[in-house]
Amino acid sequence: MPNTSATPTLSTLADSISSLRPNDDIQRYLQDASGLPAKGEPAIVFRPATPEQLADIVRACHKEGRTLTIQGGRTGLAGGAVPDAGDVVISLEQLTKVEEFDTVGGTITVQAGMVLENLCALVEEQGWYFPLDLGARGSCQIGGNVATNAGGNRVLRYGTTRELVLGLEVVLADGTVLSMLNKGLKNNTGLDLKHLFIGTEGTLGVITRVVLRLFPKPERRYSALAAVQNVEQVAQVLKLARARLPELSSFEVMWQSYLLAAGEVLKKTPPFQAQYPIYILLETESRDSPQAAAALEEFLGDLLENGQALDVIVPQTHEQAALLWKFRDAIGEILREIQPYLAFDVGIPLRSMASFIEIIGTRLSQAYPNAKNLFFGHLGDGNLHLSTGPHVEADLLIVEELVYAEVERVGGSISAEHGIGRIKKPFLKYSRSATERLLMQQIKLALDADKGLNNNRIIDV
Repeated sequence: MPNTSATPTLSTLADSISSLRPNDDIQRYLQDASGLPAKGEPAIVFRPATPEQLADIVRACHKEGRTLTIQGGRTGLAGGAVPDAGDVVISLEQLTKVEEFDTVGGTITVQAGMVLENLCALVEEQGWYFPLDLGARGSCQIGGNVATNAGGNRVLRYGTTRELVLGLEVVLADGTVLSMLNKGLKNNTGLDLKHLFIGTEGTLGVITRVVLRLFPKPERRYSALAAVQNVEQVAQVLKLARARLPELSSFEVMWQSYLLAAGEVLKKTPPFQAQYPIYILLETESRDSPQAAAALEEFLGDLLENGQALDVIVPQTHEQAALLWKFRDAIGEILREIQPYLAFDVGIPLRSMASFIEIIGTRLSQAYPNAKNLFFGHLGDGNLHLSTGPHVEADLLIVEELVYAEVERVGGSISAEHGIGRIKKPFLKYSRSATERLLMQQIKLALDADKGLNNNRIIDV
């Protein structure tokens, strides 16, 4: 345990560690991408340059009874990085070092503030590949990706962030440093403690270092866009693609309303001249070879011949492929046009997807005819996104209850990848039983009895 008698005070640490006070420019530390307003200003914002400095801050906060908010890239959509009044904020933005890069075994150890896009570029220069990919890639940080168990576009092949993490270093609520920097794929030595901290949004410990699993860099990506009639055809195409395209890495689905909205904000003409109900954007990763291209084209041709697709597009250049992905990634720009909005990130069993969309779409359209209801998502893993707006503030809670009650009815999850944070905390009951919630509370109190770390997120204690 840490020697708290020798712990410097927060005031002393503020003299030696980069920090900001309320009279400084701290506006960007008051919100995250969710738009949830802060309830007040934090007492101080620390920006430690080393994991050791971070541990000193946590230790001092524990001794002085202060509450902390941990911040990564502030790209989350669940309000998890929004501080309470008087909090000590710890931003990980300066913890950006690569501490070890094993180019033989294919692992890399980085500090938690490393930006995802920077990491991906760095390892690809050495012929390796880190497959996590999401729209916030240019600003989200590895520590936040791990803390929220980020999903993204390639879960179908590589799994969520949890499957990409080999080891962690974590600072516990009392400042104790827990080093679990395992670098092997196999480690069957009892309880794998790192999983206590993956996906728990900084409520049990602060992630400072991460050991990540890498893969050989694919020579090329092949993308295609297929138009289909309904969700049943989506399911058919997914099953066929998984059987015939072993290198399938992404299977993204966009409904017509979403594609049209993306075209408007991007000021781009939608890919097809005709309009179709649903669009599937799929991607494979493999060798750069005529055989790989031919396999995808043969698969698409069979879809058309068998009536399982209405139309297909195969990009002929990298620029054309990138444009298709711009449509898929345009949600950030779309949301700015439909404020106040709600952005749902739900996990729905594929067998229930069609009925869920029909029921929710009909109810929202009837109750709120002036709102846009945009459906899209990573349907290969059952992750559906619904963005709806504009809504008046008084209706937001009603819409959330409507959607989450239907999620519960079909046995789904209220959050497939964004996490719970503050915004979804009142609705956790729709996905987790009373027994599960009680156990979560007990684990939180066992590791953070004083409720100092990212309190008021996920579940009340």
